Amino acid sequence: MDSAGYLVNHIARLFADGLRRRVEPLGIVPGQFPALLELWIEDGQTQKQLVEKLDIEQATLAYTLGRMERDGLITREEHPDDRRSRIVYLTDTAKAIRDDAYAAAHETNTIAMSTLSKSEQKQFVDFMQRIIKVMRD
Repeated sequence: MDSAGYLVNHIARLFADGLRRRVEPLGIVPGQFPALLELWIEDGQTQKQLVEKLDIEQATLAYTLGRMERDGLITREEHPDDRRSRIVYLTDTAKAIRDDAYAAAHETNTIAMSTLSKSEQKQFVDFMQRIIKVMRD
């Protein structure tokens, strides 16, 4: 199969499966990972901010955050200036697994990219970034 769309989708599923196996013992799933990454960078963001940064649908994020709250990874508090908005905060549980989650993601990437030389890895990432840019425009 030489369809770029098919191959990208297939690689994404393989990456997600590899990450899933590594982060499940931490009590998280791959779908939660992007939100966690943003909150580990800057805790205390609104759902609207996360939607914009993650470039996902509002409903998808709402479901993900609901699951994360149920799993004890986040809390949501009323915004002091906007009653319609809530601020998302990491729990101590989510903060405690950060380094292990980063290590799991790094291990997944290392294994996946191990078949490529350092130069090819850089090219591959560059190609993906370029494709993402053109597809967003």
